[in-house]
Amino acid sequence: MNLELEIVYSLKIFKVWVCLALVLVLLLPGAPVNAQDQGSNSPVYIVQQGDSLWDIALRFGISIDALEQANGITDPNQLSAGARLVIPGLEGIQGELITENVPFGESLTSLSRRYQLPEDTLVRLNHLTSPGELYAGASLVLLKPAQEGTPTPSTVATGERAMLSPGQSLLELAVTRNTNPWSLVATNVLSGTWSALPGDVLYYPGAKLAEGPGALPEVFTDVAVKPLPMVQGKAAVLQLSGPEGLSITGSLAGHDLHFFPAQNGEYVALQGLHALTEPGIYDLKLNGKLPDGAPYYGAEFVFSQPVFVRAGGYRFDPPLTVDPATIDPAVTTPEDAQWFALTATATPQKQWNGIFKSPAAPPFNNCWPSSYGSRRSYNGSAYTYFHSGLDFCGGVGTQIHAPAAGTVVFAGPLTVRGNATIIDHGWGVYTGYLHQSKILVHPGDHVEAGQVIGLVGGTGRVTGPHLHWEVLVSGVQVNPMDWLQNAYP
Repeated sequence: MNLELEIVYSLKIFKVWVCLALVLVLLLPGAPVNAQDQGSNSPVYIVQQGDSLWDIALRFGISIDALEQANGITDPNQLSAGARLVIPGLEGIQGELITENVPFGESLTSLSRRYQLPEDTLVRLNHLTSPGELYAGASLVLLKPAQEGTPTPSTVATGERAMLSPGQSLLELAVTRNTNPWSLVATNVLSGTWSALPGDVLYYPGAKLAEGPGALPEVFTDVAVKPLPMVQGKAAVLQLSGPEGLSITGSLAGHDLHFFPAQNGEYVALQGLHALTEPGIYDLKLNGKLPDGAPYYGAEFVFSQPVFVRAGGYRFDPPLTVDPATIDPAVTTPEDAQWFALTATATPQKQWNGIFKSPAAPPFNNCWPSSYGSRRSYNGSAYTYFHSGLDFCGGVGTQIHAPAAGTVVFAGPLTVRGNATIIDHGWGVYTGYLHQSKILVHPGDHVEAGQVIGLVGGTGRVTGPHLHWEVLVSGVQVNPMDWLQNAYP
C-alpha cells in the first residue's frame, strides 16, 4: 500500500471513530449538574432523596424555569440525590444551603445570632418582605458553612443566653458573665457595644451550647407549641419550662391564654381554635413578669410571633330540616351566650388524666352518625352553621358516661340543646352532653371517669335520638375525637 492509500484509509478510520463518539454522546444521559461549573458566586443545594425540582423551587422561592436554566437541566427526570444545584437570585452568597423549620420563640434577630448569619443575609436567603413570614413552623433557608468540619446550623448555638436588663450596659453584662464586651459584640452580630437594647436576649460565649428559645429570656429553658401548623377546630397546646414564680399571660387569635403550673417546672396553656377560623397567619403573644432575684430583677417581657392556622378539611352535610324555633336568633343568641358563659372560666385545678374515655358504652362507642366540624344548612339556609360536637348512636334511655373526672357546672333544659349537662375538668377544659332524655347529676356534683351521668334522648334541635358530645377548650368547641385519641397535658 502506497503512502497516499494509507492516508485515505486512516482518514476513513478517523471518521468512523468520530461518528461513534458522537452517537455515544447523544445516547448517554447528561452528567449530573455541577454547581461549580455553573457559577462559583452563587450558593448551592445538595439534592436529597425524594426531592423534585418542584419541591426545590418552592422551598427557595424561585421558578422551575430559573432553576433549570441556572443548572443547564434539560430533563428534570435526571435529577438524582447528591447532585449540586445552583440556586439563582442569590449571587454574592456562597456556600451550601439547607433548610430547617422555624421554632416558636425566635425572631429574625435571634435566628441571626443563633446561626451566626447577618440579618440581611437571612432576609435574602428567605426572600423576606415582612417579619410575619417567619411564623412558627415555616421553612427557614440557612447557609451551611463551607469549611470542612464546621458545625451545621442546628449545632451552631454559641453559648448560653442572657437578657440585658433595663439600665444595664453591655460592659456590665459582660462582667457578670465572666466574658468581655467585644466577644458579646462579635457573637451577637452587633455593630458596637452601644447597639444592644434593654430586654435584648444575647448569646455569650461559653462551653455549654445554647438551649431554649433565642428570643425569650434565659429563664425559659424550653418552649413547645403543638400542633404546627395549627388547625381549625383543634386545641393548641403551649408549654413553657422555667423557674417557679413566673407570671405569664398571652393571646392567640384574639383569645386570652391562661397558663397553669404543671410538673417539672412547666407552664401549660390550652386554647381551642374555632372550626370556622379563617385559615391564615395569626399572632401568638406572650408577656409576663420574671421572678425577683439576680439576674432578672423582676423584669417584664413581651414576645410575639406569628403562627399559621390551616383548614381542617371538614365536609358539607346534606341540608337538614328542623323546628324553626331552634334556629331563631331570638332563641339561639341568648342560649349560646349562656352556654359559653358557663364554659369561659379556666379553673386552676386539673381534674382529668390521660386520654378521655368514650361517653357512650359499647356497642355505641364506635358509632358516630355525624362528626365534628361538618358544615351545615338548616331549613334551606346557607352553610353558615357547623356541627360543634361528635354524635353517638343510641336509643332513648342508653346510658351516658363521664369521660374524665370533673365538676358539674350545669344540668338543665335548653331550647336548642335539649336536656344538657356541662362538666368542668379544669384548666379551661369542659365537656357538654346534649339532647338527653334524663339528667342524673346536679350542679356542684363531682364525677369520676366512667360514672353514669344521664340517658340518651331526642330533646332540643334533633332529627332523632342520639348523644351530642362537645369538648370546649377555653370557650371554644374543638374536635372531641382528638381527646379520645390523644392525651393532653
